[in-house]
Amino acid sequence: MKIRRPRLPRTRQGQRRLVQAVMAVCVLALLPATWLFVSTADRLRTTADAPRAEVAVVFGAGLWNGEPSPYLAHRLDAAAKLYRAGRIEVVLVTGDNSRKDYDEPDAMRVYLTKHGVPAARIVSDYAGFDTWDSCVRARKIFGVHRAVLISQGFHIRRAVALCEAAGVASYGIGVDAKHDVTWYYGGTREVFAAGKAVLDAVFRPDPVFLGPKEPGVTRALAKARG
Repeated sequence: MKIRRPRLPRTRQGQRRLVQAVMAVCVLALLPATWLFVSTADRLRTTADAPRAEVAVVFGAGLWNGEPSPYLAHRLDAAAKLYRAGRIEVVLVTGDNSRKDYDEPDAMRVYLTKHGVPAARIVSDYAGFDTWDSCVRARKIFGVHRAVLISQGFHIRRAVALCEAAGVASYGIGVDAKHDVTWYYGGTREVFAAGKAVLDAVFRPDPVFLGPKEPGVTRALAKARG
């Protein structure tokens, strides 16, 4: 069976229409990413000028042999730095624990305790399967209304936009990262993930797992002030 190659238009008018169609597709593909940049332009900070907040949310970024990946470790380092500086009181670690042999939140908790954050100030969300789920659960399950979000620069705008859509007033801290293959992959992935982010923000689907409300953040804040 022979596969026919698509024929390019031969007339100038046909070629012009093809170019216009390609340009239109490119514009539409970039609109979601443009929305993320515009909507979060005034919500990004660094660890040096991060606003004071009760809660910091750290998003999972994979494990290597049960330990936080370098990218996740950089996020956790930023959270520990903010805690030691007195700019946050509680850290909500949100990640994937869909399998018994893969537990991002507990690995994140162990890492933070080794870097000076008391276990009583760390709350774990074991059903943060993606950014939207983490944001919705932070608001609906853990009762977070305002937070500092911590992730890499290529992801933080999407995190802020989605948490804002979920009802969490957010500021984002994009931590530094080496521009390696993972960084370029993450940046490319965000172009496509931006489209899903728009759909999530508009239609606001329920997370994969919602479940009952959890008092972990409230209790941790009470201990911090007690």
